[in-house]
Amino acid sequence: MTVYEEQFPGLWQGFAAVVKRDLTLAWKRPGDVLNPLFFFAMVSALFPLAVGPSQEQLQLSGPGVVWVAALLAALLSLNSLFLSDFEDGSLDQLILSPQPLPMLALAKALAHWLVAGLPLVLVSPMIAVSFQMPGQTVEVMLITLTFGTISLSMLGSIGAALTVGLHRGTALLSLLILPLAMPVLIFGARTVSLAAANDPVAAGIYFLAAYCILTLTLAPFATATALRISSE
Repeated sequence: MTVYEEQFPGLWQGFAAVVKRDLTLAWKRPGDVLNPLFFFAMVSALFPLAVGPSQEQLQLSGPGVVWVAALLAALLSLNSLFLSDFEDGSLDQLILSPQPLPMLALAKALAHWLVAGLPLVLVSPMIAVSFQMPGQTVEVMLITLTFGTISLSMLGSIGAALTVGLHRGTALLSLLILPLAMPVLIFGARTVSLAAANDPVAAGIYFLAAYCILTLTLAPFATATALRISSE
């Protein structure tokens, strides 16, 4: 047993309990899961109908459309990340818990990604068919969306913590998160476009992986600080 585990007994049990609780609540509220997924599917599927069946046009615009739709779909579910905990008082219990608050914030963000981000990644190959993307491009899109949606969930946890309990917090949350999410959107869409053109994509994937690791490292501490500020 490490010194950290001796200081905070049941560290991983608390982490797993928060993840399990949020997944159970999401299972009881399927609309929270399906609404962003339907939004992502509808926006991505309707765009080819608007621009026409030209393969060249679809392959050119497809990466950008898929990434913008994924970003907007992720934003739809971010406001509820801490809202239910705030309303039923369990957020105060999380803050007062003997467990490290950054670890609990990481658990909340992970549960959000499993509920809102992972389904987008799994559905994206079916969306890629409507844009006539080749198999290699679909693989790159899966990789970039995985890193990108994890980063969005981590960044979104900071914004959700800052705006929890505020009137019209959704609009403010979007304003806070979009500037931080722009690098993910730009590099994600550009990397998929390069894959469609059979150009090297390693640099874009490495950037998204590094950005994902950076958010996983720093965002839980920023979220914990934001929660403490919001609770005062």
